Amino acid sequence: MKMNGIVLAALVIGITGVLIGLLLGVAGKIFAVEVDERVVKVREQLPGNNCGGCGFAGCDALAEAIVKGEAPVNGCPVGGPNVAAAIGEIMGSAAGDMEKQVAFVKCNGTCDKTEIKYNYYGIHDCRKLALIPGHGEKKCAYGCMGYGSCVSECNFDAIHIVNGVALVDKEKCVACGQCIKACPNHLIELVPYGAKHLVRCSSHDKGKDVKAACETGCIGCGICAKQCEVGAITLENNLAYIDQSKCTKCGKCAEKCPAKIIL
Repeated sequence: MKMNGIVLAALVIGITGVLIGLLLGVAGKIFAVEVDERVVKVREQLPGNNCGGCGFAGCDALAEAIVKGEAPVNGCPVGGPNVAAAIGEIMGSAAGDMEKQVAFVKCNGTCDKTEIKYNYYGIHDCRKLALIPGHGEKKCAYGCMGYGSCVSECNFDAIHIVNGVALVDKEKCVACGQCIKACPNHLIELVPYGAKHLVRCSSHDKGKDVKAACETGCIGCGICAKQCEVGAITLENNLAYIDQSKCTKCGKCAEKCPAKIIL
């Protein structure tokens, strides 16, 4: 009797398992969502960092957006030209000219060049320090606080604090944009890898106030803009701005800048 009971139970379980398997198979076919094979192929080309630098939630979302035509084939800043070319081949379109982008910190207010208002002792996080009136201990409220929120967010060891200011290693930077999001003073932007002339300041104060806070800040004199023959430099709110798409890298702006804040 016991043996018959065991056999019966095994048969019931076996038959139930087969029925469940068949039902799952049928349901899988009925409710299957068709996936464009190009999405799979594009996703295989993406680096898988899921950093969000492309503006999408992750590599899966970017792959779908590229296939739908909602993002360009060179939409991954981390992958660069090689990944863009591979995806372009999958999508049957040219990747276009895509120069590597890198993060750039618009501040040169190192410890030896900027005035200090007070000594801060606390959590080493710029975002916390930004809650204090005056945006930190440096007299310039626009500059780099130097407490490394950007450093802690970088997964590629591409940014470090050097003499009180964040410095980007161009060779390691993958342009993921995490440091940009982390900086409370909005000092970091993406620029072309080959950019030769950049303004190392973010202060919007007038010249006299800039010099009182930092000896290496932009005084808004406009000499650089006057020297530029192609109109690549404009003065916006007392601060020089260089349009890299227009810049010919002639170097006249850097040569004539009295504050020497143009690379």
